[in-house]
Amino acid sequence: MSKKSWKERDKRKRATVAKFAAKRAELKAKGDWEALSKLPKDASPIRLTNRCKVSGRRRGFIRKFGVSRITFREMALAGLIPGVTKASW
Repeated sequence: MSKKSWKERDKRKRATVAKFAAKRAELKAKGDWEALSKLPKDASPIRLTNRCKVSGRRRGFIRKFGVSRITFREMALAGLIPGVTKASW
């Protein structure tokens, strides 16, 4: 389980990216790279990482479900994800 501070930092980064998205698009369209570099570093969407909604883990993230592989397996075996069953052949 990741620390609560990592989850909060991720929330803050996502809010900053959303706040400056229009401004960044406008500056990029103009080609004003100097003004673009003066925006906060966290305003860049490249600095966002995918994190598990439950545990906050960033590695082994399954994009379709929004959770890590470990959380996905636990939820699938518990029957919490509709339509997902354990494979058997």
